[in-house]
Amino acid sequence: MDAEREDLCFALGGGGARGAYQVGVLRYLAKRYPELHVPMVTGVSAGGINASHLANHTGNFGEKIEDLVRLWTSLSVEQVFRVDTPALLQALLKWAFQLTLLGGRKHGPRVRGFVDTAPLRRFLLDAYACDGEVLCGIEENLRRGALNSVALATTSYSTGRTISWIQGREFEYWERPQRKGLPTQLTVDHVMASAALPLFFPAVQVEDGWYGDGGIRLHSPLAPAIHLGARRVLAVSTHYTRTIEEAQVPDGRGYPSPAKVAGLLMNAIFLDLLDQDAAHLQRINELLEGLPERRLGHLHQIELFVMRPSVDLGELASDYEPKLPGLFRFLTRRLGTKEARSSDLLSLVMFQHDYLSKLIEIGERDAEARAEELAEFLREES
Repeated sequence: MDAEREDLCFALGGGGARGAYQVGVLRYLAKRYPELHVPMVTGVSAGGINASHLANHTGNFGEKIEDLVRLWTSLSVEQVFRVDTPALLQALLKWAFQLTLLGGRKHGPRVRGFVDTAPLRRFLLDAYACDGEVLCGIEENLRRGALNSVALATTSYSTGRTISWIQGREFEYWERPQRKGLPTQLTVDHVMASAALPLFFPAVQVEDGWYGDGGIRLHSPLAPAIHLGARRVLAVSTHYTRTIEEAQVPDGRGYPSPAKVAGLLMNAIFLDLLDQDAAHLQRINELLEGLPERRLGHLHQIELFVMRPSVDLGELASDYEPKLPGLFRFLTRRLGTKEARSSDLLSLVMFQHDYLSKLIEIGERDAEARAEELAEFLREES
């Protein structure tokens, strides 16, 4: 195949329910380029769910995205984690017992997460798996050349390292002090581990260890794509970048609520690092541009295109909060999700049909607004 058609990678970041924004961007691309060839894809957290779908679905690009839109628009909070009163009360009692009575004892009910994500596992098994928990569509796509490689990032709770699980061909594995790439046959467990928000979702056992959300220590979100051999990276972030004027306006008054603090931490862990990595990549590209070809060796420039929301998805989540299940809504409000204009924490778990549909709409609209830039980046005719 044309070498230029083999150098493109989609890098899909995290953001919980905000992953629906990525689906909107992809839906625009699918409508415009239904036969688009995407040889490499990487994902973390919610982006890992989207990336695994792209790698596993055996249809053309348009069919992949049509099915992905259907899955996201059929989601509800109850299909991601249990929000029924018995399940939430049981989780609260376990937390209380562990914090107050268990102490250092090994026996007793251990808390593995605030919510039970068994519904999400069932949802993914129905949507993706075709042989037990194995995503066997990936092997089929690799065999017929529709895919070169896919990588899902997780965090090992045993070693603290970022582990990228890779299934593909013609790439080199990597190992750094804090991150490593490992070959595997991807399963639903890998997807669940990549999307396991710390503390909120339980960790997932993969092979011989316990793993959680890959964004926890992924200091270089673009690194997996580059290691796979990409020279063009389309990164889709779910992080809204405020203007200087917006950043100067306080979001809430008085002492910060737990929800506000948690939201800032989640952004710092999962979303802000893409901006830093993109700036770092741009500086390296500028340095390489000034070097003579004989000095480049194995180094080369990498084209980067970043899509991000044009509106604050955290602020938008507050409009849909009243429709959350009763007890779950009560608990989130006790954390202070209504005390500020924007609630980034709430937006991570806002798996409401209407909110997700709105995010898809925004993503599609944002991509359409940059249609000419995308056409040039994808080497397609405008």
